[in-house]
Parts: sequence; C-alpha cells; structure tokens
Amino acid sequence: MSNKQMNEADRCIALLVSAGRGHRIGGEIPKQYLDLGGASLIRRSAEPFLNHPGVDGVVAVIHPDDREIYNRAVDGLALAAPITGGSERQDSVRLGLEALGNAGPVPGKVLIHDAVRPFVSEIVISNVINAVGPDAGAIPALAVVDTLKRGAGGRVGATVPRADLWRAQTPQGFPYPAILEAHRAAKGLELTDDAAVAEAYGLAVALVAGDENNFKVTGADDLARAERFVQVPGSPRVGMGFDVHRFADGRPLFLGGIEIPHGQGLAGHSDADVALHAIVDALLGAIGAGDIGVHFPPEEAKWKDAPSHIFLKAAGDAVAEASGVIRNIDLTVICEAPKIGPYREQMRSRISDILSISAAAVNIKATTTERLGFTGRGEGIAAQAVATVEIFKSK
Repeated sequence: MSNKQMNEADRCIALLVSAGRGHRIGGEIPKQYLDLGGASLIRRSAEPFLNHPGVDGVVAVIHPDDREIYNRAVDGLALAAPITGGSERQDSVRLGLEALGNAGPVPGKVLIHDAVRPFVSEIVISNVINAVGPDAGAIPALAVVDTLKRGAGGRVGATVPRADLWRAQTPQGFPYPAILEAHRAAKGLELTDDAAVAEAYGLAVALVAGDENNFKVTGADDLARAERFVQVPGSPRVGMGFDVHRFADGRPLFLGGIEIPHGQGLAGHSDADVALHAIVDALLGAIGAGDIGVHFPPEEAKWKDAPSHIFLKAAGDAVAEASGVIRNIDLTVICEAPKIGPYREQMRSRISDILSISAAAVNIKATTTERLGFTGRGEGIAAQAVATVEIFKSK
C-alpha cells in the first residue's frame, strides 16, 4: 500500500516555512532563495522531504511578494501550491496549518521545517516522524556541550548550568489537530519556535537526536559553511595517531572523554586521556598540522591536569579552519583492563559531542596484546586512531 492510500491518521505533510525577508547575508534576495552550488537553499531544504517515504506531501509558506522568485527556485519539484504567510514566523506557521486543513485530506502529522536548513538527513526526518504520537510532538536537538555565560554590560555576569540544555532544530513534528489548536491559542504571543507553542498549550514534546550538519543558514559564515558541503571536494585525507600512558596511583582514569572507575589512573601532564590524545594526533595529521605536543607543549604549566576534551575540540576546530569535514574516526584502545565494552557507547557519544559530529562517524574498538608487552603486564594503556577528513576546495 502506498503512502497516498494510508488513512488520514497516518498522513504526514511537511510544511516548509519560507516567508521570512532576512537579508543578513547581504543583497536584495531573501536568503532562502540564494544559490548554493547551483540550487537554491529552499530547493535543497525541500528535496529531503520530497524523497522521504514517510512524507506524503510538501508545501511551502512564502511571502506574498516572493511568488515569482519562489517559482524559479523550485521549478520542477513536486510541491503543492504555496501558502501565503504572515508578518512573523509564528503567523506564517499558523496560516500554513490553517490552509492544510482546507486543502484535501487532513493530515495526521505535520513536520514544520525552516527553509534555510538545507542539509536535513533522512534519519533525522524519520526519527521525528516516529516519535510523534497522538498526544506528543517531537523535535531534533543537540545537547549543549560548551560552557554558557550570561553577559552583563560586555562582561560575564554569570555562568549558566548546561545540564539538560539542548539546541533545538527542525523539522519539528506534531499531531496536526493539536499543533493547529496550539497555534490558534498562541495568537498574539511571541514564542521562538513551534515546540514553544506546543509547550504553552500543554502538549508534550519529545527530544530525538539531531545532527550538526542540520544547521540553519543565518549569516555569511553559515553560508560559507554550507558552500563547503556542496563544493567539489579534493581527495580525502587520512591521519594516524598513537599514544601511550602508564598507570599511576592516586589519579582518576579518563578514557575517551569520560571517567571510568578503576584502581589507577594514567600518568601524564594533562589528564592523560590516551584515547583522545590518539584522536587529536590523527586529526592534526590529516591536515598536516603537526601533533598534540606542538599545540599543547607538556612543559607549559597551563596544561597541567587539563581535560583532554580541550585538545580534541581544538583539533576539530583546526580541521574546520582548514575547510575540512571529519568523515570518520576509528579508535582502538589496547589494554588488559579496564574492559572497554561497557563504556563504548558513552565514549562514542562524548567524542561526537566534543567534535560536533554524528556518533555514527565514531567507531571504537578494544583489544589486548595477549598479555605480551607493557599493556599485557597491565602497566598502562595504548591507543591508536585513524581519522578521515575531507578537505573542500575553495571557490
């Protein structure tokens, strides 16, 4: 049975919000219609939904003055006739939802997506669709990993605890009748996204895994980042890293960015996270930027007992500055103890968070040396890592 033959409760429509008049990037063309490697931002944002088997239709909400440029931007795509939006995003979404109820079968689910998020993946769309229930919506989100500061007069006013804080993305999915009523009830309020509208109405909203590549093109830096995704890449580059640290009493054991219960820690100038150090060297090697000792000399007192996530974040930033994208990390931890298996997924998640990449791009293996050598005698831990980085050519 095709999607079109499903009953109304199973129908899912994607609402593409494109009525904004943002010109932050410069020029006279609203940013959603800017060219990105031969196709407009809105076109690239619409295509993942048109190609998704769980989406039954896609309709855009546009500014009344943009019909001509919209038609050119999406020419040839199987989109429904666009809906005219309002003065604010919230108004545009409400008008779009109202129109969906007046045009054909009423959908059971609706996905609301920013037209300037051109790299949403099939898995993110699927995760949102699958998490939407009769009484609950769902949004993709990323955990906040940076320390947050509240400013006051150009200075730090306070540090904001980041526990349980998430960065919301789109598409945001909801049961259609509930989100329509929520938007009607929120008319006149100023809320920042559709999840906030749902929350104000009392509708539960689930969190599903987001994707760092699903970023919003807001300014010139974002557009430059987006251009790197669609430019013709050069040859992938591969870097290899290897590190060793001996065990030491009286120190916690940090491995793969997390603390692992063990009778001994690792000796080193920093926290001696041998796994992260190997990855740092692999990333730096892939872009020809030396090694961890060049960037973080062990003789410098400021790195005494420093957490190694600082080094890994800096290596990831160096890859980005070299116009690179991390495609894969393959890490092997070599030791007799502790057992890595129980902590493997937590380590993958931590490494992916630090580097702002998908956990699917991080692989972690563990092995022993069959009791041979210093690791076999339980004197320390070794780690080796291979990183694949794709460097994009500049225009």
